[in-house]
Amino acid sequence: MGASLELMKITGYTDENYQDAVPGQPYVVMINPENLKWQRSIEYNEQQAPNTSAPSQKYKSTPVDKLNFDLTIDCTGIVDPDRTSMEDEINDLEGIVYTYNGKIHRPNFVKVQWGKSLIFKGVLKSMDVSFTLFKPDGSPLRAKVSLAFSEYIAPETVEELDASESPDISHLVTVTEGHTLPQLCQKIWKDDSYYIHVARFNNLNKFRNLKGGEKLIFPPIIQSA
Repeated sequence: MGASLELMKITGYTDENYQDAVPGQPYVVMINPENLKWQRSIEYNEQQAPNTSAPSQKYKSTPVDKLNFDLTIDCTGIVDPDRTSMEDEINDLEGIVYTYNGKIHRPNFVKVQWGKSLIFKGVLKSMDVSFTLFKPDGSPLRAKVSLAFSEYIAPETVEELDASESPDISHLVTVTEGHTLPQLCQKIWKDDSYYIHVARFNNLNKFRNLKGGEKLIFPPIIQSA
């Protein structure tokens, strides 16, 4: 007897680290999507040096990943005799990916999982519903739902992933109580002498104590210093 079909699951979370799932079951698709578009890109600034024939590509940033796919919801009873209410299907899906969650003052964070190899964590960017089949009274029986998600990474995770020793990109740093500007400069650039540069950029008195939880921008030391 063959293995059962693995269906895509869409789960909502109330925290940006994807630990606290929203109450209830994840939304299990009725029919797996035929196509998935997982988009990744890199942005560059084109800079042409004097007396050169072509511009060079200077790294600017890496935008977040994007995931797009279409789902078919079929409430004719042919796919699943227990799922014949289009209103319930749309409400269940919207409750996970779209509806404003008053507890966190925003829509949910979303995890899309299909088997073990496809796991995408992000937030909904758009949801388009097209109804394609109707009952004689006009009630919809079938719909195509186009979903677009953008990857979401918690700010503290972004800091960990950034190459903190790079001198030509900006860094957003959350201060830990007791840290000083020279200590933070040493941690980021392996050089504590740039603390005056950071203090000036953030309009700080360079000698004052930093507050825990305060966020400071450590600007590029090559371009700005």
